Amino acid sequence: MSVDLVLLHPPSVYDFRQKTILYGPVSDLIPSSFMFEMYPIGFTSIAEYLEGAGYRVRIVNLAVRMLNDNKFDAEAMIKRLKAPLFGIDLHWLVSAHGAIEIAKIVKRCHPEAKVIVGGLSSSYYYQELIQYPEIDYVMRGDSTEEPLRQLMDCIKNSSQPEEVPNLVWRDGQGRVRENPFSYVPADLSHVMVSYYANTVRSVIRYRDLASYTPFKGWARYPITGVLTCRGCTQNCVVCGGSAAAFRNSFNREKAVFRSPKSVAQDVKQIERFSSGPIFILGDLRQAGEDYAYEVLRLLEKGGVKNQVIFELFSPAPADLLRQMSRACPNFCLEISPDSHDPEVRRAAGRYYSNQDLEQTLSDALAVGCGRLDIFFMIGLPKQTPRSVMDTIDYCDFLLQKFRGDKRLSLFIAPLSPFLDPGSLGFEQPQRYGYRILFRTLEEHRQALLAPSWKYSLNYETEWMTRQQIVDTAYEAILRLNRLKAKYGIISKEMAEAGEQRIKAAWEMAHRIDDILTRDNYQDELSRLKARIDEINASPVVERLQLELPVGLVKLKFLRSLWSWATER
Repeated sequence: MSVDLVLLHPPSVYDFRQKTILYGPVSDLIPSSFMFEMYPIGFTSIAEYLEGAGYRVRIVNLAVRMLNDNKFDAEAMIKRLKAPLFGIDLHWLVSAHGAIEIAKIVKRCHPEAKVIVGGLSSSYYYQELIQYPEIDYVMRGDSTEEPLRQLMDCIKNSSQPEEVPNLVWRDGQGRVRENPFSYVPADLSHVMVSYYANTVRSVIRYRDLASYTPFKGWARYPITGVLTCRGCTQNCVVCGGSAAAFRNSFNREKAVFRSPKSVAQDVKQIERFSSGPIFILGDLRQAGEDYAYEVLRLLEKGGVKNQVIFELFSPAPADLLRQMSRACPNFCLEISPDSHDPEVRRAAGRYYSNQDLEQTLSDALAVGCGRLDIFFMIGLPKQTPRSVMDTIDYCDFLLQKFRGDKRLSLFIAPLSPFLDPGSLGFEQPQRYGYRILFRTLEEHRQALLAPSWKYSLNYETEWMTRQQIVDTAYEAILRLNRLKAKYGIISKEMAEAGEQRIKAAWEMAHRIDDILTRDNYQDELSRLKARIDEINASPVVERLQLELPVGLVKLKFLRSLWSWATER
């Protein structure tokens, strides 16, 4: 079926199935795998907006299809697709290699078609991206629905996109043109109105659930997200989505929020097609206490059926937690103190004490929180290997303090593979104690092909080398795994599986280091491919622990489609 726009989500590395790479614990605490196959929520928003303007849009998640089927031929799939414009996301920098390679394939299969790239990383690296001959357009910004509609109109009318805001493009003479970066909406009421409903309709229209699947295993565990805002109010030093990054790189002076009604409406839409958990992204208090309480009031009024996950950027008052419990019984709560050490935490951009953190944990458990996820990080300013091990001791302290409450879930992971371009740490490395190893887009693209995740890290700190980050990460994850087994947070079987995976990966990381010192290292690495693939594919205990219970009937596509059809 011919469409007006095909949106393609690439794997992190193309073709990862042919490469020998130890990916390490780079994605253990998110639903997607080491290929970062979850496409950005902006895909669904763009599709809905353009469909409302009369254009046909199709989403194809190439990454998840390549993961699910070793025989899936991405190039053959692209060749079958017909459209005047192909869009590729480079939202997260981990997609840098795959995005460019997919663009090359599109141009090879459809030389007459145009290729556009968008996303936060695209906005940051737009000057480099437009130099790749396979890329015709780069769209900057976090809200590209309307500029993209204007570009679609230009393509339809065979006119030059001289007036399309935020667009970088090449004209007929091959000159790069940079239109004003002027479209940064302060109102989101015109987008994300019924994007989940539109996605379900598209699945039926194209008879292609496989291409719309957000990540590998989603049908088994259909977790979904609800976006509350674009931009951020926080300035975490390592985050490319911080307030400073949005201001300096994406032209957004302050965060803009969706209405409480829209957030509650999304939850009801998701309930129609899924029984899985719903993650409300971002701390509801970013827009103020009144906003947070209004969202919770609407959720309580609507009667939430699915388990809801809330996110906190800092400790919260007990009254807010009680309202979360009333609105969404058995809710899950996530908070990321990053380090047990308040000095390290402050250096990373989070300003609160352990006493305040522990009070929030106590209050959340007391009001009936179904699970409480606490995330720590490795690779922060002022953080040493000893400090990381002290964080694991602090996890032991928390489990003792709360008497081994099994609702308390503790996690630790390295900041990997990249310190985000645009983040304060990347832009002001000396101030925050970072040494940046890669600066350009192409350097990051090539780093993703390194045989071990250690060589993909784009930073070191004054306190930890890349080698120390790798070894400290494996040791900390191993110790925390044993700690969870000690308190019965995970089963002995899960603990054993986790230990085997961590030890195997750690040993392989050192083996790769040794091989790379030899002249014939490529041949030796190739002989290890089967074993490395086995380690990469082994179950991630931390990801399994993050999964919440889901009923037997997980997806309800036909029922939801009938409901929307009768309403229309």
